[in-house]
Amino acid sequence: MSSEVSTECLVIGAGPAGLQASYLLKQAGRDHIVLEAGAAAGTFFTRFPWHRQLISINKVHTGWDDPELNLRVDWNSLLSDDPELLFTGYTPRYFPHADDMVRYLGDFAVKNDLPIRYDTRVVSVARPDDFVVHDQHGGTYRAKRVIVATGVSQQYVPEIEGVEHAEHYYDVSVDPQDFVNKKVLIIGRGNSAFETADALVETASVIHLAGPGSLKLAWQTHFVGHLRAVNNNFLDTYQLKSQNALLDGHIAGIRRDGDDYLVKVSFQRVDEVIKEIRYDRVILATGFRFDASIFAPECRPRLTIKSRFPDQTAAWESVNVPDLFFAGTITQARDFKKSTSGFIHGFRYGVQALHRIVEQRYHGVDWPSRPVAAGDVTEAVIERVNRTSALWQLFAFMADAVLIGPDGSVRYVEEVPVAHLHEAVARGDFGDVESYLTVTLEYGADHDQVNPFDITARRTSQQDTSGLDGRYLHPVVRHFRAGDLRGEHHITENLENEWDSEQVHKAPLRAFLGSRL
Repeated sequence: MSSEVSTECLVIGAGPAGLQASYLLKQAGRDHIVLEAGAAAGTFFTRFPWHRQLISINKVHTGWDDPELNLRVDWNSLLSDDPELLFTGYTPRYFPHADDMVRYLGDFAVKNDLPIRYDTRVVSVARPDDFVVHDQHGGTYRAKRVIVATGVSQQYVPEIEGVEHAEHYYDVSVDPQDFVNKKVLIIGRGNSAFETADALVETASVIHLAGPGSLKLAWQTHFVGHLRAVNNNFLDTYQLKSQNALLDGHIAGIRRDGDDYLVKVSFQRVDEVIKEIRYDRVILATGFRFDASIFAPECRPRLTIKSRFPDQTAAWESVNVPDLFFAGTITQARDFKKSTSGFIHGFRYGVQALHRIVEQRYHGVDWPSRPVAAGDVTEAVIERVNRTSALWQLFAFMADAVLIGPDGSVRYVEEVPVAHLHEAVARGDFGDVESYLTVTLEYGADHDQVNPFDITARRTSQQDTSGLDGRYLHPVVRHFRAGDLRGEHHITENLENEWDSEQVHKAPLRAFLGSRL
């Protein structure tokens, strides 16, 4: 193919984020094309996770009839108007098999008739005026805007002398019998490393996991990218003295010694010299990063966080390349290790917000809003915090906004990224706004320092009307004028996440709002 194809928007990648972006573009009637290197949608999930069990939860039975509430515990579905296109209908497994995700994404693409060109791998992106994209077949595409939804496709290989001797997570054998009575070192201490270790517990003689810094557990930090309980069976074998261990330190070198490997480990926990340890197998599970190599110098996005992700504005636009946007797991640069943009249940709402930003900027379509009487704001806020999935998933990152005009009129706007909201109000994107409220769901200060299983740890009484000391997820309402914080109200946490008590939840909020509206 040698002809040039022109389109308004080009989406690179037909994974979950690319499909979500395409669905929204098609719903809006926008001209666009999706380019996918693989033979089908969701090609990433045909290989990863390597041991084929997802760590994104799929809770089918909730006891709720409200589809919005159900999305709080459905981490895999994309947003659509079709109730049949929910991932929960594809498998009852709480931690699904990756093949179920491939099947789901394929159906999502087909049933929505999305304009995807498969087996089309982007090899270069230039920008002489519009973006000009070339594929491996010699095809050329010209677009005014590009949305990159390629994920993190490049393995991160640390600078270790002799690292070429290590096997890689993405192609190491998944047959435990290949590790019978072997002493194994796994470099890395993320979910992929622990996933690999758990698979070898029954056959390997010794397993060591090595990496610098302290181990972070998702149940404590609330960041789902930290070590998940479903992968941490290995910790039992370490703490209960079953030959396995975590090595807290850096790998200084790997060298071949006959059929074995001698690995230099520089320990952090103890004050000792570098120790050399013998292993039968060494596996590298150090994660992945964004690949910017396809971009020409004039439109190569600047990278951030040790070059793992593209650096982005509050609108998910490249900080140095206008009209180049990002969607999906690479947008976690905006809330890195704080919220959930790295997973489908977070970035599906990010893609929807990105779509609204683009619609407003390029097509003059206002962000959806509805008028609310000043006296009804309390009920509007309470109704939303009791139902919303977007604010629940993207805690502290995504907000509803109550916009107050100079004449006292009030508009309610849903699901705006907090950082973008402040900038958009300052620019006048939301019209004439005298002051505004943000409504978020947030964990309390130092929540990751509290052991939730320690009964001696202080937990806020659910009858405490102030809510200020709440560590668990709870609603927070803030009042801003010209971007400056003028007031803040915390609604008391609730075990069932039902903030509907007149005395504990509504009355204090009503009093706060009364002083602001």
